[in-house]
Amino acid sequence: MDKSQGKKVGNAARAGALQLLAAIDDGATLDEAAALNGQLAPADRARARRLALETLRRRDRADALLAPMLARRPRPEIMRILRLATVEMLALDEAAHGVVNTYVGLTRASGRKGQAAAGMVNAVLRRVAQGAAAWADLPPQPMPGWLRGPVVATWGEATALAIEAAHELGAPLDLTPNPAGKGPVPGTGLPSGSHRLPAGTQVSALPGYDSGDWWVQDAAAAMAVPLLDPRPGERIADLCAAPGGKTLQLAAAGAQVTALDISESRLARVAENLARCGFSAQLVTADALTWRPDRPLDAVLLDAPCSATGTIRRHPELPRLRDGAGLDGLTDLQARLIDHALSILKPGGRMVYATCSLLPAEGEDQLAAALGRHPDVTVEPLRASFVQPGWITAQGGLRLRPDLWPERGGMDGFFIACLRKSA
Repeated sequence: MDKSQGKKVGNAARAGALQLLAAIDDGATLDEAAALNGQLAPADRARARRLALETLRRRDRADALLAPMLARRPRPEIMRILRLATVEMLALDEAAHGVVNTYVGLTRASGRKGQAAAGMVNAVLRRVAQGAAAWADLPPQPMPGWLRGPVVATWGEATALAIEAAHELGAPLDLTPNPAGKGPVPGTGLPSGSHRLPAGTQVSALPGYDSGDWWVQDAAAAMAVPLLDPRPGERIADLCAAPGGKTLQLAAAGAQVTALDISESRLARVAENLARCGFSAQLVTADALTWRPDRPLDAVLLDAPCSATGTIRRHPELPRLRDGAGLDGLTDLQARLIDHALSILKPGGRMVYATCSLLPAEGEDQLAAALGRHPDVTVEPLRASFVQPGWITAQGGLRLRPDLWPERGGMDGFFIACLRKSA
């Protein structure tokens, strides 16, 4: 590849990143916006996504640095260019000369108004290139107030800052090994059994993908099934199952699994993953609030719909798209799902309740309320060897946060509790 072709490749990825950021400003998630980059080569598509992710994780920080350099706030498309260029230079250590020239060119190419703004973009970015010291002094991007308030109230200011720092660092790639896999699983082994690789690793290029030797699943999410402790032959329902990581874990343990989801298209992804990894499960498209098995179950796994605030390090657009509204509706749905899940358990059966949330309202408070409604239910002790004592709540639930395992790259925020119905 000659230098001019390489420059075009880099520009294509940057233009793609700007498209993604514009779609997110219009209310799309990053996954929903991905189709906009469908025409890009795979390497450019991956780089565009990475640039957009890194910019979203540092948007407030970039705005704080840029504010004193701007006589007035420019139009949104110009502001996106300034943010992206700032992050490339100061967070990703790209050479300033190339970054400035590229983004001035992209500004000019954006139309007549862009041509008029090109001089300002050039002048501002040249000042940004000298701002490494000021950038280093800026704190990580804060969580939105509706999330930060409960986090500080529950764990304190220091923990909130640590979570924000973890959000900025992003998420590594975690794999769950297939016990029946033929080859070695890539990555560094974690105490929980997951394997970890650096962020940005191309999944489909890893050895063992096509043969189903592993599947992608965050290490925190992968802890729910071991805490349920499924046994061969047990009849277990995985409610709200898609995309299917926990269904695969249950099937790998030898359970007779019913994977339930309200979305037929999402269940199709579960079917694809089961086939790739050589497992089987009964797939049912139904509402988890009304579905009932033909006879009571040995166990239920309920990974309930939630605010997803535990996944901000991998979905940094979420704070831009949500304002905390609707939380009461979510917690009401979670409570009703818990009640229904307990009703389809046999006497002595057990259930894991899990949410990928940092909000106590969707975790600790939900567990306390469920125990109050169901005097015949107790919390099972967390016996898994990977569970650290500091992760266990006063009621016996498991509280996971992005700032835990900092030496290993953190984990998603999760709440997990294992409940047992009296015999």
